[in-house]
Formats: sequence, structure tokens, C-alpha cells
Amino acid sequence: MNTIIAFILMFGLLVFVHEFGHFIFAKRAGMLVREFAIGMGPKVFSLKRNETLYTIRLLPLGGYVRVAGEDPEIIELKAGQHIGLEFSESGHVNKIIVNNKSKHPNAHVIEVEKADLDHRLMIEGYEVDAEDRLVFQVDPKAVFVMDENETQIAPYNRQFASKTIPQRAMQLFAGPMMNFLLTIVIFAIIGFVQGVPTDEAIIGEVVPDSPAEEAGFQSGDQVIKIEDTSISSFDEFKAIVGDSPEEELSMVVNRNNEQVELTVVPKSIKSQDQEFGQIGVTTQVEKSVIKAIPYSLEETYFWGKLILVNVVKLVTGQFSIEALSGPVGIYDVTDQVVQTGFMNFLSWTAALSVNLGIMNLLPLPALDGGRLLFVGIEAVRGKPIDPQKEGIVHFIGFALLMLLMIVVTWNDIQRLFL
Repeated sequence: MNTIIAFILMFGLLVFVHEFGHFIFAKRAGMLVREFAIGMGPKVFSLKRNETLYTIRLLPLGGYVRVAGEDPEIIELKAGQHIGLEFSESGHVNKIIVNNKSKHPNAHVIEVEKADLDHRLMIEGYEVDAEDRLVFQVDPKAVFVMDENETQIAPYNRQFASKTIPQRAMQLFAGPMMNFLLTIVIFAIIGFVQGVPTDEAIIGEVVPDSPAEEAGFQSGDQVIKIEDTSISSFDEFKAIVGDSPEEELSMVVNRNNEQVELTVVPKSIKSQDQEFGQIGVTTQVEKSVIKAIPYSLEETYFWGKLILVNVVKLVTGQFSIEALSGPVGIYDVTDQVVQTGFMNFLSWTAALSVNLGIMNLLPLPALDGGRLLFVGIEAVRGKPIDPQKEGIVHFIGFALLMLLMIVVTWNDIQRLFL
């Protein structure tokens, strides 16, 4: 149960932060945000507030912010169509009844001649069985009513395509950017609460019943020499110990300004067909806000670089597709991480956050990076690519991503039962 709760909270946080980035920059640019969704598939919960429908959906496969103009509007008024109109106190149309007009007895029924709800915000037509042509001004926040569901119209100045290239690019980049910021914040919290490792080879804690305890190591000891090699950092100390499983090592430590000689035999540890030595000590840590901030940046850079290297290996064939993990694999790892402690769970969340940001910036159709690529092409050529052609590319890309998700999930399931 703890794993399920942890996974839901982690998934919800990562997706919420990502989509909130898209949402807030869309609102700042004046775009009409139709829906803010966490998850995919059928709605589990929904709440309409102001112009936006907030939803939680069943499948934990991501989320989305649906901005007007990013996908074709499903309602279009055509010549000869009969519609009902309701008016605001100012006399502007505020409701356009598409069907079930009998349920709206106060609606003014007309036959449409033409309508422009993008620029002029006008509907022209005739009363039924009348010849006088009428022109109606439409309120910018008017709604369509179809099957008793209301959908706000989207004048062109509220649509994604109407905004400048920098505004559109920022709205697309904001999701991954928020994931990077979340990673930095989480690692800063970890660094402040748990402490930041010092660069020097100073022992923090000695594990009970470990080779280090048997050899006489104490907290606060500073390792200054191993055999004939001078030690200036914990990484150097760790590297020599790791390369010396089951080998006797003579060390000199500085303890209370006195040099003490100790002899220790690192225990052999095997992991993924590799063997390394370990004596059972941790590095000393410092708890400081000043130290935590650069630590968070270093950790974010480390994980970001690691993920990019792995992406390159995947593209170049050094990794097979079987090495990828989807929601099932992530859940399985989360289960293992949760059992090791809350701080490790936070680190795992931070790593997934930067991973989500980087993967979304890949220049693949349907991803933020793919859409940013189209915006960049528009900036270079001076005019946008045909929206229908771009839509086909993104649709094909989305279908391929869903196929990849199915394959990865199947691999995850097979790994669980092998």
C-alpha cells in the first residue's frame, strides 16, 4: 500500500509540475486553456473553473494541457444550419445552441448564412421562414451548447497560433523547464536535510560489524594515506578501496591531530557481474543552505548528463529497446526504493523529474521537443508549416509513441515474471 501511495504521489507531482509549466505560460500569453489533465483515458474527476476544465484521468501515462487552436475545434457553423442564440444583457450572443434547441425555449432560432467566430465575431443569418438578413455580434467568451455540454469559443487572439514565436516556444519549453526546476528544488532539500558530502576523505559514520569497525576506524578520522599513496579526497579513498576487494590495505588517518596507522581488508561486494571492495564507512556531511544549492545543481547536472548519454547509446544501438522501462518498470523500482527510506525516494523522484524533462525535449513528433522543432522551422523559413501537415506528423508520432509504450510495458511485465 505504501508503494501505491508513493507512486501515485510521485506520478501526480511530476505530471502536475510539468503541465503547470505549460498552463501558466499559456495563460500569461493570453491563450485559452480548455483543459488541464493529469493522466490519460476516462475521466475520474473533473472540475470546471473559469475557462478551464481540470481533470484527473484513469491511466497514469502522462497528462496534457489543451490550448485552443492546438487541435481542430469540433464545432463549426455551416450555411443552412439552424441554431439557437441566447443573449447577454449587452445584447451580444453568449450562447450558441447547436442541438436540442427545444430545451432552450428562450433561444432565438435562426438559419446560418455565414459565421466568423475567429476574427469578426459575427453570425449572419435569417429567422426561420423570414427574408430579413440579421447580423449578430458574438461575445468573445460565448459558448457553444451541444448535447447540453458547453464549450467556449476561441477567437483567434486566444489561440496558440496567434501568439508570437517566442511566446509559443516558451509555452512549449515551460513543461520540461519546470521539471528541471523541481529536480533542483528536491536535491536542495535533500542536501539541506541530509547534508552535503565533504570533498575531503573524512569518515562520517562507521557501519557496525564492518571491516572498518574491526580495523578501528572512528567517526571524524581523515584518511591521509593508503599504502604509499597520499589521499586528498573521499573519491580517491573510495576508488582505491573499490579496486582492492579482499586485499589488506595499510592506511594512515589523522585523528585529533595525531597520525594513526590502521590495517583493513575491504569486503568483496558483487553487483551486476562486477566485484569491488567496501569497508563500511560513509563520508562526512555538512548541513548548510549555502552548500545545498550548489549540491543540487551538481546532482541535476549529473543525472541530466547520465540520461543524455543513455539516450545517445540507445540511438546508436549500444542499448536495446529492452533496456527501457515504462510505468510498470518504474513502479517496480519505486517499490524497491521506498523500502530504503524517504530520502532515497526523494532522490528517485528528482531523477525521474529531470528524465521527464529531457525526454520531452527530444525532437520527436507529439513531444514538446518535436513541436518546438516546428516552431523553430517557422522562425527560419518565415512562415508556418501547413497546420494539417503538422497535425498528421504529430498524430503519426503519437501513435508510434503509444506503440513504443505498449512494447516497453510488455517488456516490464516479462521482467517481473522471469
